Amino acid sequence: MIELWQLRTFVAVAETLNFTKASEKLYLTQSAVSHQMKALEEEFGVPLFIRAKSGVLLTDAGKIALEYALQILNKAEEMREKVGGREKALAGRVRVAAATQALVYLFAPLFEEFMDAFETVELVFRTTVSTEQTVEDILEGVADVGFASLAVYSPVLQVVELFDDELILTVGKKHRFATEKEVSIRELEKERWILFERGASIRRATDDFFKKVKIEPEMALESNDTYFIKVMIEHGLGISLMPSWAVREETKNGKLAQVRIKKHELKRSVAMVSLKGAQSAPIRAFIEFMLAQKEKLQSAALD
Repeated sequence: MIELWQLRTFVAVAETLNFTKASEKLYLTQSAVSHQMKALEEEFGVPLFIRAKSGVLLTDAGKIALEYALQILNKAEEMREKVGGREKALAGRVRVAAATQALVYLFAPLFEEFMDAFETVELVFRTTVSTEQTVEDILEGVADVGFASLAVYSPVLQVVELFDDELILTVGKKHRFATEKEVSIRELEKERWILFERGASIRRATDDFFKKVKIEPEMALESNDTYFIKVMIEHGLGISLMPSWAVREETKNGKLAQVRIKKHELKRSVAMVSLKGAQSAPIRAFIEFMLAQKEKLQSAALD
């Protein structure tokens, strides 16, 4: 007979792909974790993991088992909340991870709305420098919900696309491009660039663009500080590719200008990421709230 505690251990191993890390996460000995997984495999009659020196991998049977285990644990958590009456209180904490610029410029108004609607739920924010770090925070249990640019995949992650945005050429008001509606690729070749540091989703999209159009950018500087990058662009030290939502105020007051690149659109998809397993009522409420804001987010991202 399969027990819930076995499924929780199985999911922990599937998330970490490592018995030692799973045992630390569950506060169990490694031998206890190994024993539980051996008993579970005997119950199913098939191996769930391929064991290697560096860790483990899920077999095809293990992947199927993981999908069901996540569903069962999620339903079990819902049952506990309903039977215990905890769903009525809806009190708790939701830890949210995203890149700094997205938290500040795009999500902040929606988070304020959520906190007004759910006063007993505490939102805790964690800024990350890359999509990879956001996903890692979710997998390691440091954050409950993250926002990251696609593509993101893991058998234990729930990934829901929220909106698309676009990176647009951003220049200072005195730059020769500032009065242009669009510029050609050839015109970009001699420009100096201010770029986000490697690992950031914006930098990844920018590098893909440079590779596609065969440009080797001359870099003025790199930074993950959005405000600093905007100030440097304003002072004429270089140009950059930035989402329109991140420079809305500066373009409105004339400090910066955004110019389109002929025959090119740098579109990105941004998703909400969380674990598929058992989620608390506050986390489910937050996810449902954000999904209900998709149209508002899309409008804000491309406004």
